[in-house]
Amino acid sequence: MDSALTLIGLPIALGVIMLGLGLGLTIADFRRVAQHPRAAVIALVCQVLVLPALCFCLVLAFDLAPELAVGMMLLAASPGGTTANLYSHLFGGHVALNITLTAINSVLAVFTLPVLVNLSAAYFLPDGRSLGLQFDKVVQVFAIVLVPVAIGMLIRARMPHVAERLNRPVRVLSVVVLVAVIAGAVLGERENIADYFVAVGLAVLAFNLLSLAIGYGVPRLAGVDRSAATAAGFEIGIHNSTLAITIALSPALLDSTQMAIPGAVYGIVMFFTAAAFGYLVTRVRTRSAATSTP
Repeated sequence: MDSALTLIGLPIALGVIMLGLGLGLTIADFRRVAQHPRAAVIALVCQVLVLPALCFCLVLAFDLAPELAVGMMLLAASPGGTTANLYSHLFGGHVALNITLTAINSVLAVFTLPVLVNLSAAYFLPDGRSLGLQFDKVVQVFAIVLVPVAIGMLIRARMPHVAERLNRPVRVLSVVVLVAVIAGAVLGERENIADYFVAVGLAVLAFNLLSLAIGYGVPRLAGVDRSAATAAGFEIGIHNSTLAITIALSPALLDSTQMAIPGAVYGIVMFFTAAAFGYLVTRVRTRSAATSTP
């Protein structure tokens, strides 16, 4: 994990990922929350408070190894990813609400993620030690995560045409660099990958399914319409595993392959569970519409 590709590539990949996120955000995305205040507030409470608490309980229930436990908490602290927007669009969710939640969650994560990971490291790791993401590193996290987002938003605001042209190349570049680094990390741990998957697979699946259920069920119980609840379900149920993996592997942050395992497993599992969730929600909505039709 101390190769030049990792030392240089990962911070660049994370910066490019966050720049790409900023290129797709505007101030209007944040204002849009006023159109669906109940759904937005419920989703944010679930994302910031309920999911970390749920994940902590699952980690204890599955008795995960310390590094895997911290990796799970890192995953729980990560905001929703852009994949949530795609699934929401495909299955009738309120995409504008998704965009707003992604924007707000991404900014909140800059503050909440270092705190949650430090608390988790202090609790789970031997002697309360941490692996790099200490409070004196919070400024570094700000620099790597928040600054590129701000730059991307500034470009979008001042030069929208430039932002549109940069959006696709930036996404492609971040994926290429990240895949190269992750592939190197996986090759270095190839003898242990199967054991890691066995150790954390069920915990990841349970967390993913419960996240989707809470993200949809809680807003519905609070009277939120199905479209907004579907958007909240995908936003809460599909975490930005790419961000979690990058933070875990980065030598400047956690520098731990084991902590990246939950995010890697989650990144595979979520595509299938999210599709199944979307199918079920669509069927429920169709049956409800048919029942209400005279």
